[in-house]
Amino acid sequence: MAKTVSGYSSQQIWLHWVTVALVAVQMIFHEGISRAFSTGLEEGALYISPPVILHFLFGSAITFLVMWRLMLRNDRGVPGPPEGEPQIFQILSKVAHWGFYSILLLLPVTGAIAWGSVSVTMGNAHEILKTALFILILAHVGAVIVHQFVWKTKVLDRMRNAVD
Repeated sequence: MAKTVSGYSSQQIWLHWVTVALVAVQMIFHEGISRAFSTGLEEGALYISPPVILHFLFGSAITFLVMWRLMLRNDRGVPGPPEGEPQIFQILSKVAHWGFYSILLLLPVTGAIAWGSVSVTMGNAHEILKTALFILILAHVGAVIVHQFVWKTKVLDRMRNAVD
């Protein structure tokens, strides 16, 4: 169980936003690897191309950052739920955060297996995880909006103002 601290450190904030940027790039430019995988399935062989290399590199970077975030979370701790947040949303928040970590670690595994073994099943698993991640991102952004503008908990300040 992670320690509770008053806020996120500058390193935690930096890692969060770099991860967000890399995930956005992966989602925006996923078509290159999807096309390479589909073409490889049709031709019976997969070929390395610049979009494939970039997808692998960015995916590897995300994996590294997520592991770093988990170590930092364990060592330093994270802020507790905002004051007044209903219990059900505290539970959903924990499920969502651990869902992010799980999905972001499973995506490169399924992607590597799909590519390495030319597995349609693993390719489909990778796509399902990608869709789940997108849904989780939408829910996360929605929760931030509710916190910030409806409940006025200033939760967004936790990702802007470091507590080192």
